[in-house]
Amino acid sequence: MSKINSSQPDSSDDPIQFKPITSSARERLLAAAFYLFREHGFSGTSMLDIVTRARISKRDLYVLFKNKRAVLAACITERAQQMRQCLDSAVPAPQSRDELATMLVEFGVSLLKTVCDPEVLTLFRLAIAESDRAPEIGRALDSSGREANQKALIELIRKAQAQRLVAAGDPDILAGRYFAVLVGGLQLQLLLRVRQPLNKREIESRASAAAKTVMTFP
Repeated sequence: MSKINSSQPDSSDDPIQFKPITSSARERLLAAAFYLFREHGFSGTSMLDIVTRARISKRDLYVLFKNKRAVLAACITERAQQMRQCLDSAVPAPQSRDELATMLVEFGVSLLKTVCDPEVLTLFRLAIAESDRAPEIGRALDSSGREANQKALIELIRKAQAQRLVAAGDPDILAGRYFAVLVGGLQLQLLLRVRQPLNKREIESRASAAAKTVMTFP
């Protein structure tokens, strides 16, 4: 039996018409791939391992992704979007300082819970491990996670300033101070396994302290 070429099949040479790949098959493939990457590492997982666990054909896999690194990039992008704690830009601006403070604390609590989540830490470790060979993987994680969260917070601060709920100042600087207090070196410590994830009380305390950096500026 001849081996299937690792490049994406050329459908123009095949007279058989195949059904389109369903979204459920793609989701199953990415779930299988992420599990295997987490358990065995990127180099310890083969494309055959992925299709076997996902219960799809190798042809379907290569229709979706040209290689294993593209599968990892998709896993990271999708999970980064899921972990994003964006403040909805459509939400009206807060009408009082108390309302703003509540939004800032809730945002911080959600973000810290995500940062401490074991699956999210696995996601970062996978991205770091492959970032030298595939910088786009690290960029995908950063743009879908940290960058999106920062943009959302900056937009909230601008709305609050327009309502004169906080002092005028560069929203980028205010957001930077917020994240410095909220996360600081926590994520690096968790990735290096030199500290345990925060408990509920620690999360709430950090979120409250971060909110105060915005509320009491300058």
